[in-house]
Amino acid sequence: MESVIKEEGVAPGRRVEWFDGIRRPELVTLSYFLYLAALGMMRPLAMWQRGALLILPMVLYFIWKYEHAASTVWTREARRWGSLGLILVGYWSMEMFAGTPREQWQATWVMWDRMLLHGAGLQRLIESAGSVLPSLLETLYLSLYAVPVLSLVVLYTTGARSQANRFLIVLFLGTFTGYALLPHFQVLSPRVAFPNTDIPHFAGIARTINTFLLDNLDISTSVFPSGHVAVAFSSAFGLLTVLRQRPAVWGAAFFVALLVYIATIYGRYHYAVDGLASIVVTSLAWRVALRLGAANEF
Repeated sequence: MESVIKEEGVAPGRRVEWFDGIRRPELVTLSYFLYLAALGMMRPLAMWQRGALLILPMVLYFIWKYEHAASTVWTREARRWGSLGLILVGYWSMEMFAGTPREQWQATWVMWDRMLLHGAGLQRLIESAGSVLPSLLETLYLSLYAVPVLSLVVLYTTGARSQANRFLIVLFLGTFTGYALLPHFQVLSPRVAFPNTDIPHFAGIARTINTFLLDNLDISTSVFPSGHVAVAFSSAFGLLTVLRQRPAVWGAAFFVALLVYIATIYGRYHYAVDGLASIVVTSLAWRVALRLGAANEF
C-alpha cells in the first residue's frame, strides 16, 4: 500500500507505507548507516561488529516509527535534537574499519604541510601575536561539535524553526558523505604519524584537552577527509541555505569553519589536504541537496 506523506520534513511524493513518518534528514542518516552495514559485510570484521552495524539502522528506524505513531510536541523536539548525537555515533562507528595506513601518502602530505607551515610562514603568522590566536584555534577545534547544536539554536531564536529539517539535510549529507570516505583513505594524523615534529610553540588548556580527547576517544581509521572540517562547513552551508537573508549569521559560520580548518593544520591534527577534501565534499553535498529538492534554490 502506498500513501502520500504529509508531515513537514518527510520525504515528499508517494512512498511505500513503511517510509511514512521518516523525515528527510533521517533518510540521509539511515542511508549512511545502511552503507556502513553493507561495507561491514565486505570487510573482514568480527561477527559482533557486523551484527552491530546491521542492528543500528533497524533500531533507528523503529525508534522513529514509534515516535511517529505516538508523537507529541516534546517527542518531536527530542527526536530532532537527538539526531545531532548520531553524528558522533556515525564517526565512532568508523573505528571498526581501521586498517594499515598509507605511509607514502602521509610522507607526501606532511611535506606539503611543512611548505605551508614553515615555507609560507603560516605557523609564524599564527604565533606572531603570542598565544592569543593559537588559543582561539585550539578552543574552536575543541568546541566544534557544539556548532550543529548552536546552529539549531540560531534557527529557533531567529524564527526559522520551520527550516530546521532543511538545515539538518545539508548538515547530515555533507558530514556523513565525508565520514563515508574514511575507510577508503586510511592515513594517521600527522600528530601520530610524525610525533614531536612541526608542533605548535604554544600549548594551553584547550590543546591539552584536545590531545587527551584524541588520544582516548578518537578513531584510528583515518583523518582523510577531516571530520571536524566536514561538520563545520556542513553547518555553515546549512545556515546559508535556510538563513540566506542573514549574511552576518552564515558569514560568521563560514569564518568559524575556516578557522577550524586552520586549527586542524596548525595543531597537527590533520594534513592540509584533509580539510581541503572536506570542503570539496561538503560543497558538492550541498549542491546535491539543492538539486534533490531538499532545499530551495537561491
